[in-house]
Amino acid sequence: MVRKKKLLNLVALLVLAMSIGTGINTTKSSAETPYKTYTVDGYGRMEETQTAYLAKKTIPKFGNDFLSSPSDMCVTDDGNMYIADTGNGRIVVGTIDGKLVKEIGKGILQTPKGVYVTENKHVYVADRDGAAVYEFDADGNMLNKYGKPDSPLYGDDIAYMPIKVVVNDAGIMFVVCESNTNGIVEISPADGGTFLGYFGTNRASTNLQQIIYRAILTDEQRAKMVSNIPATPDNLAIDEKGLIYTVTRGDKTTTLKRLNIAGTNMNASTTTDVYDDAPAAVAVGNNDNVYVVSSVGYIYEYNEQGEPLYVFGAADDGSQRVGLSNLATSIAVGADDSVYVLDSDRNQVQVYQPSEFTQKLHTALNLYSNGRYEESREPLTEVLQMNSMFDYANKAMGRAYYQESNYSEALRYAKLAKDKDGYTDAFWEIRNTWLQNNIVAVLLFFVALYIIWKVVKVLDCKKGILNGPRAFKEKIRQNKVVSNIMYSGYFMRHPFDGSYGIAREGRASWAAPSIILVIFMIEYVVNKYLCGFLQKTVREGRYDIGSDIGKILIIMIGLTACHYLVCTINEGESTVKKIYTYFCYSLLPYILFTPITFILSHILTNNEQFLITVVQLIMYAWTIVLVLLAIKEVNYYSVKETAKIIFLTFFTIMIVALLIFIIYVLWAQVFEFISAVFGEVVYRLGY
Repeated sequence: MVRKKKLLNLVALLVLAMSIGTGINTTKSSAETPYKTYTVDGYGRMEETQTAYLAKKTIPKFGNDFLSSPSDMCVTDDGNMYIADTGNGRIVVGTIDGKLVKEIGKGILQTPKGVYVTENKHVYVADRDGAAVYEFDADGNMLNKYGKPDSPLYGDDIAYMPIKVVVNDAGIMFVVCESNTNGIVEISPADGGTFLGYFGTNRASTNLQQIIYRAILTDEQRAKMVSNIPATPDNLAIDEKGLIYTVTRGDKTTTLKRLNIAGTNMNASTTTDVYDDAPAAVAVGNNDNVYVVSSVGYIYEYNEQGEPLYVFGAADDGSQRVGLSNLATSIAVGADDSVYVLDSDRNQVQVYQPSEFTQKLHTALNLYSNGRYEESREPLTEVLQMNSMFDYANKAMGRAYYQESNYSEALRYAKLAKDKDGYTDAFWEIRNTWLQNNIVAVLLFFVALYIIWKVVKVLDCKKGILNGPRAFKEKIRQNKVVSNIMYSGYFMRHPFDGSYGIAREGRASWAAPSIILVIFMIEYVVNKYLCGFLQKTVREGRYDIGSDIGKILIIMIGLTACHYLVCTINEGESTVKKIYTYFCYSLLPYILFTPITFILSHILTNNEQFLITVVQLIMYAWTIVLVLLAIKEVNYYSVKETAKIIFLTFFTIMIVALLIFIIYVLWAQVFEFISAVFGEVVYRLGY
């Protein structure tokens, strides 16, 4: 009993120590917020970070009035909230304190689904069942009603069911209509509503399967297939420049669009795929940041270019906690950067307040976007003091230094942020400066090398100064292992004759190929972890050399064994030694070309990386050709037989891998069972 008590005390102390240790972590505890906050690092991976927005409160009603299935929301600079209270057929105007200011459209509106407020406080309402967009003045008086466009270009057979609306400074309305796949309806207020055309039409998605089906099916069969039509945008927003933002569910690559006046997506070049496949709404913040909320309550914040900053929020787990949503339908941003999310299922508004970390980041972004680069460094420095691993802050800091022509610091921060474009820009400037200062010295160096080579050549002809080194070289080459290593070069240049030597002249061995394999592994590891920044694919400081070497050895052993098995069954003349030899010798192009790509990776910019790609293609193609020719020539196979052997080899590898996996799973289950039994015995015995 005493021993058990001591054990419990020890466990309690360990738990306490762990809690204290985790207390210094930069990430806010989930005790403060019911959700975690994530950002995207320079490798495109989601990483937990500080809490960006605090779940402040919920607003379940305004005055004594409760909401009923609200659909949309707009927050003005004076702090008032305009909510499309769909179930009650009205627009509710209230404060963030939950006070009812007024209601608009009662008795006029049927099912208001969208609301937008202009700078002069004119309220535009998209009424689906009313088949119109209504315009009200600041006092709630109806000014205009814009019904279905009277234009053949709209389509006589297309229903007009407005669900979302925004208005630009010229009074042009952009309306999302339910089930209208032609795009956003653009309406001018002139003449009671003039149809200007469709705007920002989504492309119809397709895939390889659909393409194949449509190619092989008859006209009747294709007619029975589901029509491949573009998706209707789910929501939209507009910024101060007049750019339109849309969100469309279904296709993650086009979830968020930023459309210019021509309807072209300006986020098309964005490489990030951190989008939600069930977006509900989009809003534009005060720093040209863009917010997207999914129907299940996840909130995404992007910068103006569509690069992700944060992901926070979550779906309600039944706890009814502040900050969690059941069915989010709208999102808005206040003048103080507070975020408001409308929950249609719980009939309330979720309010999120930006943390100090986010406030400083927004300050920095605002300064940077306005060209005040030097001023932006101070808040960025404060952000990095809070979280030095926040890649976007490092990225912005690097770009700020670049604008100030401090290229060395720009390069350093670009590396910290894994910002390849920023690194390229800074490195280009640094390289150009170095070349301008050292080009003469570089040329003189190569001229000196040429002169030295010529002098040595002349002296060797007259006095034979290189006779000693030549004799030593010949002595070394007489060694059998060295001779076989040198023969790998002959095999690389003359694969037909080289393969004959492996098959008939005793050039197959264990030592020389093993040395080449070791050199290959060394080069592979060095190139993987020490190559230039633009070529590196692993995180800084994360080395797993043992695993890398183990994988190479397993692949080589498995490939050799499976290939020998296939060749033996198919009357090949290869032995294990011969197979091992020509597989290892075929690695020589990699060994010779990798130092070149390694050097190039340190001196080329991102726009010049195609040179490395070309060298790598030559290297891999050469290796593949050597393997194919060796299999054919050593085993005296025809081209058809060689192709069959290659297919059977890879098929055998897959079968063996599957068997190993099955054995591993079975063993894991046996081990788990034994562990469970052992644990039960220990528990029963009271240890």
